[in-house]
Amino acid sequence: MRIDPTRYTGRPAEKRSPQEEAIYDKLEQLHIPFDRVDHDYADTMEDCLLIESTLGGKICKNLFLCNRQQTAFYLLMMPGGKPFKTKFLSAQLGCARLSFADASHMAQYLQTIPGSVSALELLFDTDNAVQLVIDRDLLAEDTFSGHPGRSTSTLRMAREDLLRYAAAVGHEPVYIDLPAEA
Repeated sequence: MRIDPTRYTGRPAEKRSPQEEAIYDKLEQLHIPFDRVDHDYADTMEDCLLIESTLGGKICKNLFLCNRQQTAFYLLMMPGGKPFKTKFLSAQLGCARLSFADASHMAQYLQTIPGSVSALELLFDTDNAVQLVIDRDLLAEDTFSGHPGRSTSTLRMAREDLLRYAAAVGHEPVYIDLPAEA
């Protein structure tokens, strides 16, 4: 996997996808500073571990989930190395049978593709169909990271700035506590 060894500040000079440009526009509108690392498509936590050393911060796991009826959607942010079991999350959210949402719902609500989802795409969920869920263990980190539309760049920003971004796009998080062991 190719990773540009340079950690950039701010948006790229060259044009990117409309989704990525919209995310950069919103970050600039909110005066949120961020660092950026560009890289080949990275859709696994193993890829993200390679990017972390250049980025200078941990990359969290972002999971797009839904209920059995596909009527309730959740974007879960959790530590990358923490195991995920749906039963623990389902119990805390008061819903049964959570599973991974399909690519069509990801495109519909977040305008992104599997492997690229992050809280930055909540900008596109103008109907507030997706509930942001954050594992409290992430609050111990000073920074949050995520892909801006596609997983060919990763942004890192202060934890408070990402929470301010989420609020500005209408997504107040629900906080949960997932166990460290499955």
